[in-house]
Amino acid sequence: MALTQHLARVSEAYVAQCRRNAAASADGDPEWNPPDEDVLDLDWAVWGLLRYCQEADVACEWTGVLRRSVKGENADSVRFLDHPEVYDGFGAPPALLAPSVVAEVARRLDAIDVGSLLRELPADADSAAAVCGFGIFHGDLRKYLEDHVAALTDFYRGAARQGMAMVEWVD
Repeated sequence: MALTQHLARVSEAYVAQCRRNAAASADGDPEWNPPDEDVLDLDWAVWGLLRYCQEADVACEWTGVLRRSVKGENADSVRFLDHPEVYDGFGAPPALLAPSVVAEVARRLDAIDVGSLLRELPADADSAAAVCGFGIFHGDLRKYLEDHVAALTDFYRGAARQGMAMVEWVD
């Protein structure tokens, strides 16, 4: 089973309801089930992009926002999501970004120039995969990264527009 990066945009009311569900449940089940349209599976894309940025020493101003977009800062407020029905226990438990932080991350993601960001990505498929830490990659790696940055940006933009929080976890 491959581990992938997940995000869920959720209202503060939904987080509060899940907290109440967990407190009322004998096994702490928060009944976590956000709508499919509010969940994004980023596969390995952001991890590879972050590795590329580190290896190629490019776009420092963008690396921080990419990292922040997938690293919640408030795990204590969603500790009740540390449950087998939410994630399988690999890596850190789910963490939260508050709506105000989501809005800031969305604004900063919108500023990323993906063409400039990927300028130093090797044209050779094997070299590009290696610099991203993927070993072997089947397909167009540049398009894969571009598509996932676009999906991440759009997802955050939607969350910010709706005043939602963001929960991140690896599963």
